[in-house]
Amino acid sequence: MLEQVARHGAFDLKIEANGDLHIDEHHTIEDVAITLGQAFADALGDKRGIERYGFLLPMDDCLAQVALDMGGRNWIVWDAEFRREKIGDMPTEMFFHFFKSFSDHAKCNLNIKAEGTNEHHKIESIFKAFARSLKQAVGRNGGSDIPSTKGIV
Repeated sequence: MLEQVARHGAFDLKIEANGDLHIDEHHTIEDVAITLGQAFADALGDKRGIERYGFLLPMDDCLAQVALDMGGRNWIVWDAEFRREKIGDMPTEMFFHFFKSFSDHAKCNLNIKAEGTNEHHKIESIFKAFARSLKQAVGRNGGSDIPSTKGIV
C-alpha cells in the first residue's frame, strides 16, 4: 500500500525498516507511519506556499474519502470498517493505527471514510485517496504566503 502512496502521490519514497516482526507487525507499522509523518512535517517546514488542503476516490464497488489539512493540528476521524482480520499480511486493526501515527507526527488533520463490499478495494482506495490528498495538500501554489489567516500553520 505504501507503493500506492508513492505512485499516486508522485512522491519519491524509499522505506527500509527492520522491526520486531518475529513478535508481530505492530511496532514496525507504527514506526514507519511515525517516520513518514515526521518526514512530511520536516519537509514542509513553515508550510509557506503549499495548498494545505487536499480527495475522494472511487474504486470499483468502493468510495474512499480522505480530507486532509496540513494545518499543524493532528486529529483523525476514521470511518472504515473491515470484516476480515487481515488484508494480505496486514491486520486490518493496524490501518487506523498507521494513519493515526502519521497524523500525529505530520501534524495534520486526517478524515478518512470508506464504504464498499470488497475489503481489498476499500483499503486500496483509502491509500490511493490518501496519496492524492497528500499530493494536493503539499503541492506548491507558486506563492510565498503561509496558508492561514493567522499567519502561522
